[in-house]
Amino acid sequence: MCGIIGIVGKEEVAERLVDGLRRMEYRGYDSAGICTLHDGRLERRRAEGKLLNLVRVLEDDPAPGTVGIAHTRWATHGAPTANNAHPHATGEVALVHNGIIENFKSLREELQGRGRVFESETDSEVVAHLVSEQVEAGKSPEEAVQIVLPRLRGAFALAIAFRSHPGMLIGARLGSPLVVGFGEGETYLGSDALALAPLTQKIAYLDEGDWVVVTRDGAPIHDCDNQPVQREVTTSGASAAAIEKGNYRHFMQKEIFEQPTVVAQTLHSYIRQLERKVALPQIDFDLSAINRVTIVACGTSYYAGMVAKYWFEQFARLPVDIDVASEFRYREPVLEPGGLALFISQSGETADTLAALRHCKAEGQTIAVVVNVPTSSMAREADLLLPTHAGPEIGVASTKAFTCQLAVLAALAAHLAVRRGRMSASEEAEVVDHLIEAPAALNAALAHDEEIAAMAHLIAPARDVLYLGRGQDYPLALEGALKLKEISYIHAEGYASGEMKHGPIALIDETVPVVVLAPSGPLFEKTVSNMQEVRARGGRIVLISDAEGLAEAGEGCLAVVEMPKVHPLIAPLVYAVPVQLLAYHVAVVKGTDVDQPRNLAKSVTVE
Repeated sequence: MCGIIGIVGKEEVAERLVDGLRRMEYRGYDSAGICTLHDGRLERRRAEGKLLNLVRVLEDDPAPGTVGIAHTRWATHGAPTANNAHPHATGEVALVHNGIIENFKSLREELQGRGRVFESETDSEVVAHLVSEQVEAGKSPEEAVQIVLPRLRGAFALAIAFRSHPGMLIGARLGSPLVVGFGEGETYLGSDALALAPLTQKIAYLDEGDWVVVTRDGAPIHDCDNQPVQREVTTSGASAAAIEKGNYRHFMQKEIFEQPTVVAQTLHSYIRQLERKVALPQIDFDLSAINRVTIVACGTSYYAGMVAKYWFEQFARLPVDIDVASEFRYREPVLEPGGLALFISQSGETADTLAALRHCKAEGQTIAVVVNVPTSSMAREADLLLPTHAGPEIGVASTKAFTCQLAVLAALAAHLAVRRGRMSASEEAEVVDHLIEAPAALNAALAHDEEIAAMAHLIAPARDVLYLGRGQDYPLALEGALKLKEISYIHAEGYASGEMKHGPIALIDETVPVVVLAPSGPLFEKTVSNMQEVRARGGRIVLISDAEGLAEAGEGCLAVVEMPKVHPLIAPLVYAVPVQLLAYHVAVVKGTDVDQPRNLAKSVTVE
């Protein structure tokens, strides 16, 4: 997910633009650049790789000016080179773009047919040429944008600078987020409130199809029909301190250790502790009338949804379908009247999930969203908003957002069960008691950080690692494998324990560590049986269980990790910690870029 920042300021902007980019590094990127306006010129500086490279370019060749735009790029069309880095420019226009222009090829051919010369392989450059053509033909910036935007198919957030209009920027969005910030005699554009946190707390979110003219005096907004509109100006609450690592080596490590606090904060919003009840935000539809739940998400959020499926069916006796967002619309799902479509996303802007949400809305489904950004596109389009309170998550590999999602989904499952008459008041009180225990249990799990770090060198040399779990621990096995893949670049797969003998057991030998998630309980014996099948073929076992489970099955393992004994309801939250820590420490041993792993973006805003 690329990062955009623009400033129409009173003072030099280059340093502040770079600082804004630094605040968006968590999104993932492979090149960066800025462009300022100065003495009738577009001063453009770009660099491949990390922001440090752009800083060095600026040290050698400063970019003066009080108006400018900047961008961190995650490559889609074209390799991550300086030529493909944003901003893209012509003699009259410079712009930065987040998203994807699906019809760029035909537009590019059309422009080349009129003699336009391209310097990059990107889809974004066509927009610069389209706008530039109109300006060169005598159109005003506003007129040029009104002509060009309807020609673009796909998703975009744009910030555009004009050489001949040095006191303004134009921003536009469709499918990718963009916010306007208001300062004292200055106005800003940004991909999110966090990018603008040191500059202002007063922001307005552009709606789908909006475009805005940004000057020092304000930012008049127009909708997709080019009609003037007002968008609510809110206080963002984004904190500059929120993206500091403190005493931690990496943001991911910090965010793993924040989980007891943020899960407690999240649960506080959904539990009436004195009454021992679950409470949801006010809604204007009848939850008891819901006859089916359709869960849609991507990546780690999808695994949170898999856990929720167990809870919804077990507690509320509601049938649940679950889909990967990128596949959902294309299988032409049958969506019956009376269904609840539940979408899970950290950012609330994930392109595939957002497209699936709009599909379900068009099909008459009631829309619920679990998001960490309550002002996001998904949040604004939902019938039921279920915010998590994880705070900004900077590490690309999701950790605290995942456990906060699980906390919300557990509360929702209990509430659905009560509303459907499937859970008594005493049973609800018991569920609340267990949820309240979760933060302390997470703390107990984190207490094993050092022993997990000590065993990481046993896993780091592996080329392949398998994760096994049954029931609710199966999605945790998938999540553990994903975490290891994301940040250590070791091939890893998660399996339901009983599936091992249906193929994957052929992979087992003495070079393949197998991580087994097996809290003691009804499924423990079956999981241990599968574990013994692995051991019989030379597999090296890392067993994660509670004291009772380790006493029964821990002997002869490559390593063991003891978790607190907890109720099955909160076990997925607790067992997320050791798989996160294992992935983290293995990545540290291997020396990879933990917070910004290669090829990954924090939020995927293109399909």
